[in-house]
Amino acid sequence: MTKETPVQPQILADLPVPDGRGIHTFPDDLHRAHQTHTQQLAARRRNDDHRVLEVTAPHARVPYCIEARTPVGRPVLAIEPHHDDFALSASGTFLARPRPLTVATVFTRSRSVHPALEVTYADVDTVSELRDREGAAALAPFAARRHLLGHKDAEPPYRPYDPQVLDRVTEELGRVAEAHPSAELLAPAAVTRHPDHLLVHEAAVRLGCTWFWEDLAFWSTYALAGCDQHLFRTRTGVTMRPELVDITDVVLDKVIVLRMHGSQMHPVRKMYRPIRHAFTTAADLVDGSGLYAERFYRTGESTC
Repeated sequence: MTKETPVQPQILADLPVPDGRGIHTFPDDLHRAHQTHTQQLAARRRNDDHRVLEVTAPHARVPYCIEARTPVGRPVLAIEPHHDDFALSASGTFLARPRPLTVATVFTRSRSVHPALEVTYADVDTVSELRDREGAAALAPFAARRHLLGHKDAEPPYRPYDPQVLDRVTEELGRVAEAHPSAELLAPAAVTRHPDHLLVHEAAVRLGCTWFWEDLAFWSTYALAGCDQHLFRTRTGVTMRPELVDITDVVLDKVIVLRMHGSQMHPVRKMYRPIRHAFTTAADLVDGSGLYAERFYRTGESTC
């Protein structure tokens, strides 16, 4: 943890886990812990703690408090396929270890929302505008810059991506990378069959990216079904070295970030699923001390 993100010991002591007695009660247990955490942050804000921001979830229009991060170290250019991918897969790491951050989102034209919301958000323009606001709200605590490439996302039934689109996206991302010459690249590992993730991964590799997050596309199943895992290992072999980041101290803040993306994760109670996966991931931490973790992959030599 950095000094800018102090641990709340009384909260961490009560962090719920989806194990043992909590296997059935975890969604509600997490919700209660999150409520307590945000109430404490709101009290700090009322006491003029200027480190605490108020961010409002664009769909639900519910305000939340979260501590702003102070970025330090080498800048990062994170390349995400869609507006929620960084939040789902890597936001905990940057809450725990803030670095100067720029996020380039490739597929920003969409009509993809949770089925229960399709009547409310019925066309590409409406959905795209909402998801843009969700992305901005989710990235506010990171003081992140944003680049929106404006491509239309793939729709089911999915097919392999168009190589010409890959070439075009690679060229556009190359220009973004040139504008951030000192930044370390970060992109999805494409542990998923989603063509947008596969395309963005390939574009990032072409640009020299060697650092990838375990992408939780199709977040209800985490893109971690046996068939996806098999295809991922077939594509990558032993070239991807996994590394874990302990996010236990910031996991309740990650819940806040996820709540900005209410058009995708609906209703609010179901946002426990990515956190449950983080608990499963933490089982592989070397020292075994953390409750929650995010997984990344490296190729080549580490640059951190």
